[in-house]
Parts: sequence; C-alpha cells; structure tokens
Amino acid sequence: MDFKPSRDFAIQALNEFIEKNLVEYSRLRNFDFGPDKRSNVSCLSPYVTHGVISEIEIIKKSLKKYSFVKNEKFIQEVLWRVYWKGWLELRPDVWTDFIIDLNKLKQEYKNNKNYLEAIEGKTKIECFNTWVNELKNYNYLHNHARMWFASIWIFTLGLPWQLGAEFFMRYLFDGDSASNTFGWRWVAGIQTKGKNYVALEWNIKKFTNNRFSNIKLKENPVPVIDDRNYPIVNNDFINANLSNNQDLLIFENHLSFEKSDFKDHSFKNLYFVFNENETRQIKLDEKVIDFKKSLITDQIENLKNKSLNCKMINIKDLKDMKENLFALYPSVGENLDYINSNNFKNINFLYRKIDQYSWKYCNKGFFNFKNYIPKIVQEFI
Repeated sequence: MDFKPSRDFAIQALNEFIEKNLVEYSRLRNFDFGPDKRSNVSCLSPYVTHGVISEIEIIKKSLKKYSFVKNEKFIQEVLWRVYWKGWLELRPDVWTDFIIDLNKLKQEYKNNKNYLEAIEGKTKIECFNTWVNELKNYNYLHNHARMWFASIWIFTLGLPWQLGAEFFMRYLFDGDSASNTFGWRWVAGIQTKGKNYVALEWNIKKFTNNRFSNIKLKENPVPVIDDRNYPIVNNDFINANLSNNQDLLIFENHLSFEKSDFKDHSFKNLYFVFNENETRQIKLDEKVIDFKKSLITDQIENLKNKSLNCKMINIKDLKDMKENLFALYPSVGENLDYINSNNFKNINFLYRKIDQYSWKYCNKGFFNFKNYIPKIVQEFI
C-alpha cells in the first residue's frame, strides 16, 4: 500500500481501480484482507480529503465505465465526506466541544495504563494491536477496521472516544475533522443517540478471512450517553464578491486548483497555506505532516506551466497580510479555527459549487441525504 503525494499518482490509482476493481466494489468493499491486499477498495481517501482529486472527478470517471445503478454504492461512499462536512458546517459546535473535551481528557489519561497500552498496540487483543501498527506504518486503515477499532477502544478497553478520534487524526493520511469526528461519535452511539456500533468476534473473523484469533470483546455494551444537543446554524454559504487581480489563499483541502470552480478567474497570487504542528491543536505524525507538505509542493509544480504566481506560506504568515484576501473555504477544523481565533476580518471565503448545493440536504441523517444523491449527481455530472 503506497500513497505517493502527487495528483498524477492519484489519477493513475483512480483509473486502475475503475478499470480493474470497481465492478466488484459493492460485493467486496467490507472485507479487510490486510494492507497488502487493498484492491477491493479504492484507497483514494487521502487524495479526496486534500482536494487532490474531487468527488465529481471520481463519479464522472466511474459513470463512464458503469451505469448509476451499478455504481450506486460506490457513489454513495464517495459522497459520505460531502455529507459529513455539511452536517458539521451546520453544527460547528460539535467540533468545538470535541476539542474542549479532548484537551481535558489528554491530561486526565496521560498516565492511564489502558490508554498507553492501546496507543502502543500492547493490549491483549491481537487484531487491535495489528491495526495500531498498521495505522502507524501505513497511515491508513480499511473503513471496516476503523469501525471495529473504535468499538473495541470505547467498549472493550473503556476509553473515551475523543482520545481515539485524536489518535486517528494523528496518524491517518485522510484525517478529516468531519468524517473522523462523526465516525467515532456514531460508533459510540451519540451521533445517532442510543444506537452504537458493536464489534463482534464473528464479524471480524468473517470480514478479515479469519486472519485473527484471540478476539475476546465486550459484545453487549450500552451506548455512550451525551445529552448535548446541537441546533442547526443558519448559513447560506454564499461566495464573497470576487474581483480580478486578488490574492487567493488555498488550504490543504483544495490542492488541485486547476480543477476548482475558480480555475478560470484571474488571481494575482495563489498562496498555499501550510499548517505546521506548532499551530495545530491535534499534533500530527511527521509522516502526515510531510505528506501534506509534499502534496502542496506537487500542486505548485503542476501550476508552474500555467503561468500562475504561486508559493507556499506558513499559516502564521497570515498575520502579516493586511490586504483584502480571498480563500477557498477551509471547512470547520484546524485551519478555520486558526482564522477565527486570530479574528482575520480580511479573509473572504469562496465555496465549492457541490458543497453549496449539497450541504442544504445535510440537516438530517445520511439516509435522508442519500435520497438526494441522484439529484446531486444529475446536477454536477
């Protein structure tokens, strides 16, 4: 399993998956055969998270190969991230409270034996330890393994979901504030209140082709209780008025400007904003930091032939930029937190068309959103 930090590699991986493996996706997607046998899933999430390739690109290519009916499950999975982002944009306090909780729990659990054994992969559960090492070595886990991992972390090891969510964010190449946070909340039973996801021995054995033994789990736990409710925040996600010859900020979630909705606009400079660990609330593994930086470098190289003035800047440099700026919207998470905490009034946001269109359907659960997927696909494909 190899994640090269380049758009060319991502496109090649996408094309190969569609040609060779998409036809079996719906049938095989839930099997975790191990890090050396990942052809049953696309492994494109690290590139989608960073905007190296877009959901629209992926869906368009898949529909050239197969009909919507044959592609429906794959398309639903691709649009999960759009849904989770929209759900969080409408309820940003979920992220704020997660960070507040996390900071308290890190102090409380810093010497906790169960916690330290879990993050070091030294528990008595073989499959869990394997996934810890796989996460640290490859910076990726199969989606089904992430669900099992989170369930074991919360219900068998008895650890707070917030610490598990931080652990994933630290190591995952596709770490995303929305998908990661809500994935852990869902497993815990607080995203859909009272409905938790429980890892079961038979399920792990079946979907890993019996790769593991010694799977002794707590299989009848009660859901985590969190009485906090998050009312929807009204936001129309309207673009700021954009004129020519303006500077544009691009954060780590939009690293394919040449495919963006604003590619034909005349910008003076493109500034790719890099967020180092010292300015992050969740400190990332050095391999993750290097992956992000290399993706930005690759994007700048790709734009050299387009006669665009572009450079990488540190997020702290924003404090010295007093002129009016525009930015491709960074979404709720680390980068937006930095902007808000420093009260940058000179930054005006520009939103992707698919987000503007889709996020209005994120006010309820995913099954409601799923009903609108054909409409979303028809609008953009």
